[in-house]
Amino acid sequence: MFDPEAKAVTAQALKQIEADGSDLSKPIEMDFFVAVPSQEAGDQVADEARKIGFETSVEQDEESGEWTCYCTKTILATVDAVFDIEESLDDLADPFGGYSDGFGTFGNKDED
Repeated sequence: MFDPEAKAVTAQALKQIEADGSDLSKPIEMDFFVAVPSQEAGDQVADEARKIGFETSVEQDEESGEWTCYCTKTILATVDAVFDIEESLDDLADPFGGYSDGFGTFGNKDED
């Protein structure tokens, strides 16, 4: 589970995305990162995340060797929505030794 400061961190990150030109009142594709201990664990997290509407991929960082399950969904990126997704993915990944490890987006400033 997240600490009380996590929601403030999420809010700050969304403010930066908005400052970079994205319109958060419109749908935006978000990538949520789930750190996992192995490809097998990542595949299990990906299977569960797909059941709740995410597009997923599992990749290993070439330099660090660390595994990440990427969970992608188009949402209205409110602080509550993003925070709730982070908590849900954290809970989903926990039985597989994983945890929610942030989010990112390419934004929507070039979309009409």
